[in-house]
Amino acid sequence: MHQDVKRICLWSGPRNVSTALMYSFAQRGDTEVVDEPLYAHFLRVSGAQHPLREECLAAQNANGEEVVRQEILGPAERPVLFFKQMAHHLVNLDLSFMERTVNVFLTRDPERMLPSLQRRIGHPTLRDTGLKRQCEILSMLEGWGQRPAVVESRNLLLDPPGTLRALCAHLRIPFDRSMLRWPSGPKAYDGVWASEWYRNAHRTTHFQPYRARTEPFPGKLGPLLEECRPYYAILTGRSIGARPAATGRDGGTWPPSH
Repeated sequence: MHQDVKRICLWSGPRNVSTALMYSFAQRGDTEVVDEPLYAHFLRVSGAQHPLREECLAAQNANGEEVVRQEILGPAERPVLFFKQMAHHLVNLDLSFMERTVNVFLTRDPERMLPSLQRRIGHPTLRDTGLKRQCEILSMLEGWGQRPAVVESRNLLLDPPGTLRALCAHLRIPFDRSMLRWPSGPKAYDGVWASEWYRNAHRTTHFQPYRARTEPFPGKLGPLLEECRPYYAILTGRSIGARPAATGRDGGTWPPSH
């Protein structure tokens, strides 16, 4: 067991290419990855009716404080411990543990993310996107003096080596070219929900090339898109590398104005 462990928490929203980024870090010889350890806690506390809810509750510890103590801050077999996390899973928890983790945010243009999320849960809300919660956490961490990295998924897909190099530099770990490829198919460290949420990711062996959206945006998601935009602007205003041209907006401040 390693005593001096770098505990990286990736705070993402759903449909943000977070699974691919987890697969990328899993290729490092110095890194152990953990898939959404607080998912069962979130399902229990929130009552959210997600696909494979009961399977997740049966497979994971649903006591978030125990998960933090035993898994996130517990012993590790490798010097780097990477947690793929969803920001909206942080409900009814003492967040002081984040003073002991290295925190990273992953975001995606809501115009690209929302249609994909709708196909999974039917009627997404602002809470489901994680965007507001990401901004709340980011503001809290900055108030503590932290300067978390923010990764925009578009940058990651347009330039995987450059974005990963910048992220690794921020994390003070060496970039490893093995992060650019992984085997296809299910992984031993996938959560039990993978069969529902990771079908596309299981077909990949690398970060997929970025493609501009061609299909029309669903009109009924328009109000939610407008809710999301100010939070997305805050995050992209702090992103690693070039700011995504797709936002067409300057980075905002917290709290956002509507």
